[in-house]
Amino acid sequence: MPEPHITVEKLTMAYGDFVIQRDLDFIINRGDVFVIMGGSGCGKSTLLKIMIGLKSPAVGDVFYEGKSFWKATDTEREQMSRKFGVLFQSGALWSSMTLAENVALALKQYTDLPAKEIAELCSLKLALVGLAGFEDYYPNEISGGMKKRAGLARAIAMDPEILFFDEPSAGLDPIISRLLDYLMLVIRDSLGATVVVVTHELASIFAIANNSVFLDPDTKTMLATADPKYLRDHSEDFRVRNFLLRGEAKPL
Repeated sequence: MPEPHITVEKLTMAYGDFVIQRDLDFIINRGDVFVIMGGSGCGKSTLLKIMIGLKSPAVGDVFYEGKSFWKATDTEREQMSRKFGVLFQSGALWSSMTLAENVALALKQYTDLPAKEIAELCSLKLALVGLAGFEDYYPNEISGGMKKRAGLARAIAMDPEILFFDEPSAGLDPIISRLLDYLMLVIRDSLGATVVVVTHELASIFAIANNSVFLDPDTKTMLATADPKYLRDHSEDFRVRNFLLRGEAKPL
């Protein structure tokens, strides 16, 4: 039986009086690779920010294992957030730190591990994403795809229960994008994690996702939630199928 891990309930997102999305209701089950998708400007990244605590909702809440995230105290919310790993669109590495130092940040802040063990863990996480031997490199010395993988190594440093990715394939060539898709699935399986991905890359959506929500910028609400392959072939909403078929959908 599917086990709900994250529940988004009656959520409205807004900047001041400007509503981006309203009445969002969906469930992400434990172990899902869940994609937040939709056209440009529909609020995909804003929804991710609300889910990880960078922006508060106008209305509604996010629940982790049934516990309210936005009604929790600051201390409780911080404890919940420690179960998250986040890969931002740019990689968001500290340019003045080596890759190993970037990966070590959370380990130094939230654990009492000795320096030698932290160094060993950083090397392991970098090796998992194909960056063995790059511990002492700085972000400006590596390619864009390598920066994304280094950001992924940092995101998994604390063995999180939930991984969040914001446009992980943005700016990458198709081969590197496919490698990143593969890494996400390998790490999901090795950690037993739930993965939430913001993307509009259809190849990635169909390669990795088993669940999704489709946000519509015109109606400012969700139109569907299900496996994207099912939505592509069977959704009763033409807009959803047309998005997933690159504008070539035909009436059912």
